[in-house]
Amino acid sequence: MHMQKNNILICDDDKDIVEALKIYLSAEGYHIYTAFNGEDALRIIRDEDIHLALMDIMMPLLDGIQATVKLREISNIPVILLTAKSEDADKILGLTIGADDYVTKPFNPVEVVARVKSQLRRYTMLGCQPKLPENSSVITIGGITLDDTKKSVTVDGSDVSLTPIEYNILKFLMENAGCVFSTSKIYEAVWKGASFGSESTVAVHIRHLREKIEINAADPRYLKVVWGHGYKFEK
Repeated sequence: MHMQKNNILICDDDKDIVEALKIYLSAEGYHIYTAFNGEDALRIIRDEDIHLALMDIMMPLLDGIQATVKLREISNIPVILLTAKSEDADKILGLTIGADDYVTKPFNPVEVVARVKSQLRRYTMLGCQPKLPENSSVITIGGITLDDTKKSVTVDGSDVSLTPIEYNILKFLMENAGCVFSTSKIYEAVWKGASFGSESTVAVHIRHLREKIEINAADPRYLKVVWGHGYKFEK
């Protein structure tokens, strides 16, 4: 089957990193665009049909956090942040309002390729997921209502603003209320890809989700952790 060639933007002020990633991703058949600062990255995203961006956080002119926030105003493509070990992942995903994943440096290029494939699968599937039957597009459990037609969530009648990833995690857990899922199962269901090294990514998203839907995030009513096993949405 002939697949459409995906266009990937690699943005990092370290030219060696850009070159290394370009070699690995080109070998997978992706078409690569490169940028060395956030300003250039945004210009390319406006002008070209980019399907995914790999974005370094520490960059001149416009850093990866600011660039992602601005990018989200014009596009919903997957964004994978490249971060230094010292940068706190929780803070990164909290600040960016819309990064989908992150990889810490120094990284294994094979893992980056796997994350890219996973994000592209999720992104290309979003447009053509089977629609739920009319009567089951709305799920209500306790005070939380998820309307999959409107892609909206309310808690005790008030609208809650979720990122696409948070929404998909909540939807998956609410559709399977009462079932316990490991972080890797949640990652595979939501990101649609292999889950190695994904535990912290899932935990960070769930923490942000709890802050938005729980009255007391430290003592959650809905999103429960089952120690040693994973998470579940309380029936």
